[in-house]
Amino acid sequence: MARQRRRFVWEIDWNLLRTFMVIVQERGLTAAGEKLSLKQPTVSNALKRLETHMDSRLIERNASHFAVTPAGQRLYSECVALFDIVSGLPQQMEEQPGDLTGHIEIALASHVVCPILDEALAAYHRAFPQVTLSLSVASSNDVVAAVLNRDVCFGICLMQERHPRLEYDVLFRETFGYFCGRRHPLFGVKDLPISALRQEPYVSFKTDQMSGALWPVALLRQQEGFEGQTVGTSSNLEEVKRLIIAGFGFGPLPIHVVEEDVRAGRLWRLPPYENTPVIDVHVVYDGAARRSRAENLLLAELRQAIATIPFEQRTYL
Repeated sequence: MARQRRRFVWEIDWNLLRTFMVIVQERGLTAAGEKLSLKQPTVSNALKRLETHMDSRLIERNASHFAVTPAGQRLYSECVALFDIVSGLPQQMEEQPGDLTGHIEIALASHVVCPILDEALAAYHRAFPQVTLSLSVASSNDVVAAVLNRDVCFGICLMQERHPRLEYDVLFRETFGYFCGRRHPLFGVKDLPISALRQEPYVSFKTDQMSGALWPVALLRQQEGFEGQTVGTSSNLEEVKRLIIAGFGFGPLPIHVVEEDVRAGRLWRLPPYENTPVIDVHVVYDGAARRSRAENLLLAELRQAIATIPFEQRTYL
């Protein structure tokens, strides 16, 4: 058995493991080939060779079905851990560990407005100016997927449901209100009853549903019996705001994020004015992931801020 294991280590083509990892992440051979700039037959052949090496069926697939087998799931987890270690080697081999360098990837939901995050990034940059950052904006589901795939150091997003592999810290709490643009007939009307909104066209986020991350907003809409047609949706806050300002309909936005738009007369606050929905925004990370020193220090900086700043100061009304 030991001889077989040594033979496997020396004979395995490590690119097969990388190809398999991408196949699982992209949920298909064609999509994996596009990501790897390889033709589909090449990807298919790589999978067959790996299954022969492993003496196991790793993926069940046909024209309408794609499923990773239990053996494939175990191998995928090991591949992710393996490539996590390999990606950290350049940082581990730095000649001057005290002179920190490196690059950090972070994924965020759209338009995260949080002074605590801004200050943590500023403090980190002052301490380690040679570390570079990439910030990518995505839907909350895609942020979680990026953390699971270890494509990013951590994510900042709304939470629909907790994934057992991940850790969650509440970064801040934001309050949502309803708003309309100046082209809307209710713009500028004061002291409206919420019943005035029941038949109005509606604009919102794709997660504004009882099974989504904005379920408190969906619950209010359900309780108040809103029946107006949903005329526009987006996963991006700026695009939801664009549709509201354009007059497509009224919709929910974080109150603290759009304060300037209200002052400038681009948006008008609608009822309810009290007991409005609150949403928690989380820092999401994989506690078991192998991170570089630069990544660990940034995540520690942000978590330290969360631990030391009282929650009421991280709640935006």
